[in-house]
Amino acid sequence: MYILKIKGSAKIPDYIQIRDDDFTLVAYFRHDRPEHGLKKFALEKKMEDIITIIRELPYGKIQKISFQL
Repeated sequence: MYILKIKGSAKIPDYIQIRDDDFTLVAYFRHDRPEHGLKKFALEKKMEDIITIIRELPYGKIQKISFQL
């Protein structure tokens, strides 16, 4: 699985994408409300781990995560 952190523009907020190993979109949510987005896509089991990765990940980067959701 992969996490992407995308910088928005003046009208578009920053957002996060979570994609599977085939790079299919699994979750898409705003950066400023990750808890809401993770609950919406039933990713609560790894919420703390994902939020930690999101906070440390620079914008415009892709990071592979080793756990399965």
